[in-house]
Amino acid sequence: MTRSTAQRLAAALRERIERGALPPGTQLSEEALSLDLGVSRNTLREAFRLLVHDSLVEHQVNRGVFVRVPGPDDVTDIYRMRGALETAGVRAAEHAPPALLDAVTTAVTEAEWAADDGDWPAVATADLAFHRALAGLCASPRVDTAMDRLLAELRLAFHTMPSPRRFHEPFLVRNRAIEQLLAKGEYARAETELTAYLDDARRLIVDTMPEERP
Repeated sequence: MTRSTAQRLAAALRERIERGALPPGTQLSEEALSLDLGVSRNTLREAFRLLVHDSLVEHQVNRGVFVRVPGPDDVTDIYRMRGALETAGVRAAEHAPPALLDAVTTAVTEAEWAADDGDWPAVATADLAFHRALAGLCASPRVDTAMDRLLAELRLAFHTMPSPRRFHEPFLVRNRAIEQLLAKGEYARAETELTAYLDDARRLIVDTMPEERP
């Protein structure tokens, strides 16, 4: 087993979590995953340890490994970090390479297309890509890595929303508004809109969650 193999495996599992294929509370079977992914159980266990560090899975004594069920405090902290990273991206937008700005536009457009198709899980995925692209305007690999971890955690929180459409649909217009403000060079207004947007989204999720985790 090599560390890089475990890291690649952890990244693959993180991607499954982020796109909603492994919802909160899912038990991660060593036997099934080792066969599915073609890796040893030792490698899988090391990947699990990395995901525990990322707050994406947890080991429950005498039960096994499960995808975490985030609570209100988790969501509040995730949004605190997102606010710092995404607004930093917006402030850096003036000097960002065109390709990074294009990624923002592409993510917004893909979310709109998915909404037209009624594919709300795909809307959620595109929405996360939009926010990753905003932070990506920093052109910082460390910021990108931090956002990958945060957004995978956030996808777990999305599962608490009873209607993905009712949650995501109002933010589609706001995504486009932020994208247009960036395109016009109105960076201060974009940052103000983003800050309000993130606070509204955090409140919606937290208000839907139970006070205590089961």
